[in-house]
Amino acid sequence: MKFGIFYEHQLPRPWGPDDEHRLLKDALEQVELADHLGFDFVWEVEHHFLEEYSHSSAPEVFLGACSQRTSRIRLGHGIVAMPFNFNHTARVAERIATLDLVSDGRVEFGTGETSSEAELGGFGIDRAEKRDQWEEALDAVTRLMVETPFAGYDGRFLKMPPRNVVPKPLQKPHPPLWVACSRRETIHLAATKGIGALSFSFVESAEAKHWVTDYYDTIASPDCVPAGFTVNPNVACVLPLMVHDDEATAIERGLDGAHFFGYSLGHFYVYGDHRPGSTNVWDEFEENRSAYGFDRIAAAQTGGTIAAQMSQGGLAGLRGAIGTPEQVRELIRGYVDAGVDQLIFVSQAGRNRHEHICESLELFATDVMPEFTEGEAEREKRKAERLASAVEAALARREPPRSAPRGYHFPALYPG
Repeated sequence: MKFGIFYEHQLPRPWGPDDEHRLLKDALEQVELADHLGFDFVWEVEHHFLEEYSHSSAPEVFLGACSQRTSRIRLGHGIVAMPFNFNHTARVAERIATLDLVSDGRVEFGTGETSSEAELGGFGIDRAEKRDQWEEALDAVTRLMVETPFAGYDGRFLKMPPRNVVPKPLQKPHPPLWVACSRRETIHLAATKGIGALSFSFVESAEAKHWVTDYYDTIASPDCVPAGFTVNPNVACVLPLMVHDDEATAIERGLDGAHFFGYSLGHFYVYGDHRPGSTNVWDEFEENRSAYGFDRIAAAQTGGTIAAQMSQGGLAGLRGAIGTPEQVRELIRGYVDAGVDQLIFVSQAGRNRHEHICESLELFATDVMPEFTEGEAEREKRKAERLASAVEAALARREPPRSAPRGYHFPALYPG
């Protein structure tokens, strides 16, 4: 099992004049600590206009800063928004390559569509076309990083003449590809494209097992036609994390933040009615949380095993990996048995405090992580050997890099 940490850069109201500054500086300290402790990945989202839920609109800047404060942790875009009004595909390729170079080849390239009206409407993206835009951009961006020169593109959405996109990434042919997944169908789609599945749903290990089984069955089937020029067979799941030797303290420090994470996500993606600049999502959360599956009493049961979701008296509450080291170890064993490759932990959520997050990461690394990282290199080796023939067959189905038209050129200036 590999472990990652995940950032939305949450900032509930009310806001002080220095809060965003402190938020980012604290996050950088947490990432530096995670690198020192042996965490494998840091994942950073791209979101726009999602007040309180996510103040992370420029992940490439934050990950660039992380790259200079760390030496081994992988730097994950989780995700780059690929529809064309968000980011021109050539600019994505340039940014990914540059980050890969300055980080000595540590980039994980997560992609996605986004689905909130705040973002799609704000950038003028047709909801009905966003999946098609993602698929076209994903094909183009891998070619931009591999083809020398890029042979041009004449797609439905992207029209671009041949150009040599520089720089090229350090990792060859390009950094590992992922896609954000919120449903089982998207995890299946990830497998058909030979890319990693970043599951941002808080799923139980038993449900994850069904997803993982279908994913790897699909990777090994003729349905897998890679979107890039390498295959990244991995499934990652997200859970809240707050560890303490005293269970009640872990709950007190982490549960409200985890619940706000889930509630504020729902506010922008499912049930909210948002007034830019004035809606107080935190206040609405405190008033309505139980009605939307974030009941504190149900989730705060102590003294037993924990699950992604806890229930009591007909009410449900997100729990995740919030508890003692032994409770968290037992929870993780279920995901290991399900075949999940990576657990990504959300600790920076709601009003969770920086010092508590750091204490939790340290305790997890010393009391929980060793059980699951011992023998990880051998597991990865066996997995690669098991999938080698399937990966080779899948890559043979991928249309290879192209060449620019013979003799293509362009002048410095066109007449007139």
